Amino acid sequence: MRLSELLYSQGFGTRRICAGLIEKGHVALNGAVCTEPSTEVALDLAARPLAFSVQGLSWQYHERAYVMLNKPAGYECSHRPGAWPSVYTLLPMPLRQRPATGKVAGVQAVGRLDQDTTGLLLLSDDGAFIHRMNSPRHHVPKVYEVTTRHPLDERQIERLRAGVVLDDDPRPVAAGGAEAVEEHHLRLTLTEGKYHQVKRMVAAVGNRVEALHRSRVGGLALPADLAAGQWRWLSADDLALLRP
Repeated sequence: MRLSELLYSQGFGTRRICAGLIEKGHVALNGAVCTEPSTEVALDLAARPLAFSVQGLSWQYHERAYVMLNKPAGYECSHRPGAWPSVYTLLPMPLRQRPATGKVAGVQAVGRLDQDTTGLLLLSDDGAFIHRMNSPRHHVPKVYEVTTRHPLDERQIERLRAGVVLDDDPRPVAAGGAEAVEEHHLRLTLTEGKYHQVKRMVAAVGNRVEALHRSRVGGLALPADLAAGQWRWLSADDLALLRP
């Protein structure tokens, strides 16, 4: 792959901008400055990950972007947010500018978390991956830590497990798992993603959500060392934990 095309594929600007960055000496490949946009770069990723830097920013080539973010409260999962800033502003510019791949317009959130919901958010530009993670047919479990206004009782837990009726669907919606961790701490597992589903399910059993945090998707837990607002690439082991 030409060096200018590689930079473009990773989100460092238009093809013209990427060529200009190289010509001006702002790009280093394996520690050596490159000034020729047409330089051919071998992508033997199995042997050695391709590392480069652009204007001092170290980066590693990824054919597709698979990212986790510890979403803080006060951010919307939208490219066109309303009252709150976009969660995409927490990502570095190259991730935000990655070009469209197929029908996916750059990096997208895999499902959405409300602005007041925190925790594990996945993002990718792989359309098949996004579909698989979002589709209720694949039953990918999502685990939420719910702080409730009122103390939990066994009747509420049993109703959540058995299924409750929401106002937009006559069919009962059941939790994949419901556990009272503490008096006001509910651990709820869902395998589908209806609008405000956790809040509506908790309300349907006579309680109220005061705080909501997603701690796990599939077998992948939010790392304890990933602070709110921070992101990192998903490793091959992480991706394996997300497969059904």
